[in-house]
Amino acid sequence: MSEIAVTREAGAGDDPMRFRVAVRDGGSSTEHEVTASVADLRRLGSGRTPEAFVRDCFRFLLEREPKESILRAFDVGVIATYFPEFEREIVHLP
Repeated sequence: MSEIAVTREAGAGDDPMRFRVAVRDGGSSTEHEVTASVADLRRLGSGRTPEAFVRDCFRFLLEREPKESILRAFDVGVIATYFPEFEREIVHLP
């Protein structure tokens, strides 16, 4: 199972929120820069903290592709472009 470490970066205005995500698995790791809008967090976050929401986005992605295939920089809003079921499923992740 992959270890997902999410660190929120402070920024002016905080919208979009910016995160650094490290995914470790099998002795190797990848680093990602991720943004998430306040609107997406409200709409899809189901009351989770921003860090928990981004972590769950990575859990969703890792169920579908290896960590090396995940874009190095992206906004969570683009996930549905690649995986149409994303918005429907992310709201129900525990």
